[in-house]
Amino acid sequence: MPRFDRAALLTFAETLLTRAGMEADKAAVTAEVLVEGDMIGHETHGLQLMHWYLECLADGSLNGKGSHEVVADKGAGFVWDGRLLPGAWLMSKALDQAIERVPDHGIVGAALRNCHHTCALSAYMRKATDRGLIVQISVSNPAARRVAPYGGTQPVLTPNPLAMGFPTSGDPILVDVSSSITTTTMTQLLAKKGERYPEAWGLTADGQPTDDPREITERGGTMMPLGGALKGHKGYGLGLIVDLLGQGLSGKGRANTEAPGPLAQSAFIQVMDPDFFAGLGAFCEQSDWLAEACRSNPPAPWNKGAVRVPGDKASQLRREALAQGVPVADNDLARMAKHAERLGVALPAPVD
Repeated sequence: MPRFDRAALLTFAETLLTRAGMEADKAAVTAEVLVEGDMIGHETHGLQLMHWYLECLADGSLNGKGSHEVVADKGAGFVWDGRLLPGAWLMSKALDQAIERVPDHGIVGAALRNCHHTCALSAYMRKATDRGLIVQISVSNPAARRVAPYGGTQPVLTPNPLAMGFPTSGDPILVDVSSSITTTTMTQLLAKKGERYPEAWGLTADGQPTDDPREITERGGTMMPLGGALKGHKGYGLGLIVDLLGQGLSGKGRANTEAPGPLAQSAFIQVMDPDFFAGLGAFCEQSDWLAEACRSNPPAPWNKGAVRVPGDKASQLRREALAQGVPVADNDLARMAKHAERLGVALPAPVD
């Protein structure tokens, strides 16, 4: 897999988006979030998405120009209508505003509606954790239904990812999980390749567990909530939480959105300042101890290596990408190359 200098890759991605009609400020942020996804190992939510974003700009389902609408703003809480603008730009801008306001309020929350795709949630975490702040982000798509409630057969929810970032004196703890066992992107990729899930992660249309993703993409089946057939009530509960935070607080959700319909995600962002509580030092004393207690835990026989804390692998991959170049899969590069030729953008040269 070829690697590319981060700055060169950012320039390439930004230029592709601007040539396709996205305003420069939005293109720069979107490129940064996509490249960050590849840097931390979220390949399905990195530049792999570029060809889709360019197609969406062309067909108008992704709005590349203008600004959001402020629906409500009460200082410690605000609501935006994203007008189908780039999700990466909306999420970054809302997170920046929450971070700016949190020293005055201690906790700041934002609800966004009508966002285009929001990329990998882990890609936003360091913006807060590097400042000694705690951050929570969750996203759902009321215009789609892909996950049945636990015990049911008809889809109601989406995979509904939930991410939280916690500062430590070293690498941050970054938790990023879907409320379903797998994601829509992974399901579509496996189905397109004719491959199967490692286990029964889906349900057929009549509610039988299956490892065939085509049961979901082609035959009316659903993805299982986290926990699967035996313990799926746990993921089901998480999915409801994500739905209600993003959709209920933004005022735009399944009750007033036609499904299936154009992608229009709802999101919830919350930033917390430990200094409004026992203090950042006290918090990091606990987060450092907990992280070390987990990492030093004797590994189980089936575990191939040391126990990790969520975010450890992402931090390691990010350091490697900064030092050695950002990896980009050959097939993703080939698809971007076609768009680059069409748009008159030069491909970056891989690093030696």
